[in-house]
Amino acid sequence: MAVRVRFAPSPTGLLHVGALRTALFDFLLARHQGGQNILRIEDTDRSRYSEDSEHEFIESLRWAGITFDEGPHVGGPHVPYRQSERATSGVYVGPVSKLLESGDAYKAFDTTDELAAMRKAQEDAKEPVGYFGGAWRDADPSEVARAEAAGHKYVVRQRIPRGKVIAIDDPIRGHVEWSSDTLDDPVLLKADGMPTYHLAAIVDDHLMGITHVIRGEEWLPSAAKHVLLYRMLGWEIPVIAHCPVILGKDGKKLSKRHGATSVLEYRWEGYLASALNNFIVLIGWSPGDERELLTEQEMIDAFSLEGVQPSPGHFDLDKLKWMSGAHIRLLAADALFDAVKSYLEDPRTIEFWDSREAEPGKPSGHEIAASLTLLRDAIAKDPEYARGVVVLLRERVQTLADFGPGARFFFVDMPEMDPKAVEKWLTQPHVPQLFDSIVQGLDPIAQPTKEDCEALIRGYAEKHGLEKLGPAVHPVRVALTGTTAGPGLFELMELLGRSRIVARLRRAKEIAG
Repeated sequence: MAVRVRFAPSPTGLLHVGALRTALFDFLLARHQGGQNILRIEDTDRSRYSEDSEHEFIESLRWAGITFDEGPHVGGPHVPYRQSERATSGVYVGPVSKLLESGDAYKAFDTTDELAAMRKAQEDAKEPVGYFGGAWRDADPSEVARAEAAGHKYVVRQRIPRGKVIAIDDPIRGHVEWSSDTLDDPVLLKADGMPTYHLAAIVDDHLMGITHVIRGEEWLPSAAKHVLLYRMLGWEIPVIAHCPVILGKDGKKLSKRHGATSVLEYRWEGYLASALNNFIVLIGWSPGDERELLTEQEMIDAFSLEGVQPSPGHFDLDKLKWMSGAHIRLLAADALFDAVKSYLEDPRTIEFWDSREAEPGKPSGHEIAASLTLLRDAIAKDPEYARGVVVLLRERVQTLADFGPGARFFFVDMPEMDPKAVEKWLTQPHVPQLFDSIVQGLDPIAQPTKEDCEALIRGYAEKHGLEKLGPAVHPVRVALTGTTAGPGLFELMELLGRSRIVARLRRAKEIAG
């Protein structure tokens, strides 16, 4: 039997990392088994549905590289793939009628006030809160007919049998059992004729031939009702797996303080999709060995539901940053430059950083946006020079956004000077002579190589009896970059070229004097 999985989000907000992990698990299982991955939009709650949210979901999944074999944007043999459209086409009418005829469902005419009174009475009596029968579960058929004839609104509820044990074998959580006496009667069809998740998901999973349902652990309490519904309709029950919750590094529920709140925000922050996927898949899943850096194909080859752990996974932003930097360094030079270029050409990148709130001790979002704009313009003006800068900086960045501030000194006429670096290194008495020596030693025509630059600085140090190279290297670095940190000095000198080196050393000499 071919594996068929589905990712079935309800577009009521933004796609978060927890949902991305579920989508990723679906994708990996389908590709590992040579099966099909289906996207289905569960939009029966029309009061909360957002068309913009649906577009954002699809864009997020596309950026993450999660592909679908069927769905609202690709078509397929089970159209439509939006539940609201399926409801309009009458997909759910037959199953509801069958459940009503068999007595496994019933019509309930409770008003909003009556339901509120029931809930209050249960709370006051410290009883389980829910609809465990009410007035309509065992109402006489004639009473039901009169209420319907009078035009009273009703919902259709599932009749949960009493005194039963319901069980599933979850590949993540093992054998799980419930007593049916703890389950309330859920609504299957709302008063407006729209199915609830409990009905629509089970009907659609059956009609679409879904073999494996992967979802968050918040749906575990509903699994017993769904198993019963499959049995009531006489359908085969798919494998149902419940993924553990994702917590912050501090063990608390994931929130803004732990990182971005939506998948696309990670895109604008400059994370590679490959890095985010690699990071997310390892929150609660293991490939069976000690590997941490995985390509998409390696994840596909290793993935199984048995590798998912039932205990909560933890979101560690520091680890994501490390993994992001590692994935950047895995890219070939041309691929890396193309990634940076595409990131900067998207206008939403600059917009994102321009509106970003400042964090203590870090450059403001406006400053980052300005540096990214500078890099973007430099790529358009002199792509070969900009490519060299990007490749040189690759060992020092964690995200694509880091290339902006890191590359800034390459593209300005004169870099901003760190006062502390100036005080420490440019005030030393040998610095003017050091700078003059380098300017005079540079070939007036040919561009210097990193070997040329190293020879000049080492030669000066040896000639003037400097025991260490630092007193020669650090002043030059400050003169050329404005700071004491950065990529290899000789490599950056080769990239800057003779005219920039000379201009910056002369300016630094004036500051030193």
